[in-house]
Amino acid sequence: MKFHEILPVGVSICVLILVALLQRQSKVVAAVTATMPVTIPLVLWIVYSSTKGERKPIEQFTGGLVSGIIPTVAFVLAIWLGTRSGLKLVPTILVGYLTWGLVLGVMLVVRRWMGV
Repeated sequence: MKFHEILPVGVSICVLILVALLQRQSKVVAAVTATMPVTIPLVLWIVYSSTKGERKPIEQFTGGLVSGIIPTVAFVLAIWLGTRSGLKLVPTILVGYLTWGLVLGVMLVVRRWMGV
């Protein structure tokens, strides 16, 4: 493996450890840390490196980020509503992923229909 492939894994592990430590002090700070845009720049770096900076693949990748962020927001909203309604951990996560999958499916159909 190359350095640019290993670095994202190392950073991700560090973020997980940081969240585990921070959550003892502040759930809000831990949550904000968990949602920081850490992996996006790292993966963008991987895409940039593997394509030698070609514009089109990077544009396609960043366009995919837009398609991915909306379902992720729906996931977070679904798990928040699930916890507020008293769901246990596993059902909450399942509802979150079901919501994420449905919203992603709709987004992909809309993108295809619009020719984006």
